[in-house]
This record gives sequence, C-alpha cells and structure tokens, in this order.
Amino acid sequence: MKILIIGSKGFIGTHCLNYFRQSGSEAWGCDVVVDYTDQQYVQVDATNANYLKVFEGRDFDVCVNCSGAASVPDSLRRPLRDFELNTYNVFRMLNAIRETTPGCKFINLSSAAVYGNPDSLPIVETQNLQPISPYGQHKLQAEAICREFRDHFDVATCSLRIFSAFGDGLRKQLFWDLYQKGRSGNKVTLWGTGMESRDFIHVDDIIQIIDLVIKKGSFSGEAINVANGKEILIKDIVRTFYGCFPEEIDYEFGGQGRKGDPNNWVADISLIKQLGYRQEVSLKDGLKKYYEWAQEE
Repeated sequence: MKILIIGSKGFIGTHCLNYFRQSGSEAWGCDVVVDYTDQQYVQVDATNANYLKVFEGRDFDVCVNCSGAASVPDSLRRPLRDFELNTYNVFRMLNAIRETTPGCKFINLSSAAVYGNPDSLPIVETQNLQPISPYGQHKLQAEAICREFRDHFDVATCSLRIFSAFGDGLRKQLFWDLYQKGRSGNKVTLWGTGMESRDFIHVDDIIQIIDLVIKKGSFSGEAINVANGKEILIKDIVRTFYGCFPEEIDYEFGGQGRKGDPNNWVADISLIKQLGYRQEVSLKDGLKKYYEWAQEE
C-alpha cells in the first residue's frame, strides 16, 4: 500500500507515519516543515499548497489528512485562518485527488466538536450537529466537502470524529497544561468546575482505528466516532494524572468555563466496534506513559 500522511509532522500525523512505515507500507509524509533527510516527504505551504503537485504521478492508494488547526480559542481569534486550514485545504486536497488520482481513498480527521453540546448521551453519529465554535463549524463544513466529493465525483471519503485524543508528542491541551502547571510548585488553578466530562482515547488506538477503516471502511462519505465510549469526569482524570507525580499537587477548579468548550461528551462507538476495534491502551497506562514522556521534554 502506498499511503500519504498530510500533516505528518503533527501529533497524530507523526504517529500515523511511523506506524505505516513500520508496517511495511510505502508511507509518504507531507507538511509545512522543511525536511531534507526524508526522501519520501513533500513540503507544502500552510494556506497556499499546490496539492496537484503533491499527488501528481505518485499514485497513492490512501491519503490520511492529519493537518489543520486544532484550537478552539484560536478559531475564535483567527477564524479565517482556521477556515483555510480546516476547510478550504480539504477541498483543495480532494480536488487534487479528483484530477490526478481518483482511486485514492481519503480519510479526513474531523472532531467531536461538530456535536457541540449534544442533546443526549452517548453521542451517535446521526445526532443533531450543533457546533459551538468556529473550529467545530469548520470541521463540519469539511465533512460536507468529503460527502460532496463522494456523491458527485465518486472519490472514496470518510471522516473520523475524534474525541479527546492524548499521548506522547502532544504539547498542548489538558494533560500538557496539567503537567506544566504541576511542575511549577505553585497551587494549580484549572478551568471549569471539574464536573465536565470527556471521552479520552490514546493516539495508538486512534492509529489502530485508521488502519481498520482503511482495510474495512465503506468510504461512502460517512462519519465515524473515534473514542472509547467511556465518560470520564475532568476532576477524576486530573486526580489520576496528578497521581503520577512523586509529590502531591495542590489544585483547584476556578469554576469558569471557556467559550466554545462543551460540557459533557461520551461517544457511541458501535461503528468502530463493528470494524473490529478493541481498546489497547488503558487510560491509566496512557497517562503514565504521557507523564514519563513529558519528563524527558
């Protein structure tokens, strides 16, 4: 299999590229960073990439788009850039596939942010989609583009709605923030009340799901939840993570939420279970690995 990972220098993209290379695939990387050492790598501009040149003559079987912006606060500050990275670029990738490699399967990494604050839990893929941030709106628009290219141009597409991803290499979001604050030696003040909830999934399990979708997915423009189907309160996950520290961490919740952040999430994962998904990295083991990785940074 010849596979292209767009966003291969990012958190999920790095893991994805390494996995498929180690699995024996001809795996190419593509990102904005200069890399003269990798012969199977294409550099592009973030908002003005020529994806026709990326795809032309290379005959990829699969493309996994791991690129884009990944910050709700940034999408509120710079909505145009968020749109360009998360929506417009997806159109340009798919149009390049349509023109050069119409048989290439396309997986777009979407987000649970398309759900906003859901009407009910667990969240099924057919539930009302009501994003509460520009980031969520732009991810939803990218999903619509994937369906457009499937319905009108017969390009095989699939969107993966990733819930709360974590793992080695993630230098932002909850656990990175907890680690940085925990090592400061000061009392830690956190966003929210602690009663918010999320459905966490380790990056290794995300890669497992990507592999399963490539092998067994229908690629009919569908969207699939990527999570473990377990609702975890933030106050409980903070206690678990700070339990990895050798010293006791003094912390409190400030009670103030952030604009664009949902309250409670847990996914229905029936679709990925049908593909054969089984969780391989437990939350406790994943957090321990993350703490050990962060110590080395």
